[in-house]
Amino acid sequence: MNTSIVLTVIADDQPGVIHAVSRVLNKHGGSWTQSSMSSLAGQFAGILLAIVPSDRTQACLDQLHGLESKGLHVIAHVSSEAPEAEELHEYNLDLVGNDRPGIVHDITTLLAKHKVNVHNLETVVESASMGGGEIFRASAQLVLPASVDIETIESEIEELANDLMVDISFEE
Repeated sequence: MNTSIVLTVIADDQPGVIHAVSRVLNKHGGSWTQSSMSSLAGQFAGILLAIVPSDRTQACLDQLHGLESKGLHVIAHVSSEAPEAEELHEYNLDLVGNDRPGIVHDITTLLAKHKVNVHNLETVVESASMGGGEIFRASAQLVLPASVDIETIESEIEELANDLMVDISFEE
């Protein structure tokens, strides 16, 4: 039997961070199955899903927490996935608009109101090529109950800002 572990890793951005985590997982028969990692403001930040044999999970967790002495802060959460109760639909959301304070909060407030789960979110703020402002871009994978009308969500997001371009497509 195997155990799913979700790990968050934060450290000063330096060579060897991923190697240190993968070495511990490998030593305990674990498998690195899914991850998203990035360098932000000189810090390495990553989240990953690992599968470890159940009889080796605690030893693996202990050794992962021991990486703190090497400057790696590892938070581990043993996953207990609950079965899905209702039919769900997945959509891709792409947003582009003028950046402003609170834009992520406003969008996620609207999504939470409709019981939309954000499975993946990537955002960036970049300089506008003409006009001198900053452009906000977001891509997200959304999961929502079949009973929720995606067109209502799309129009409500567009109402948040007149200049916000919204594209929602059904994920196949």
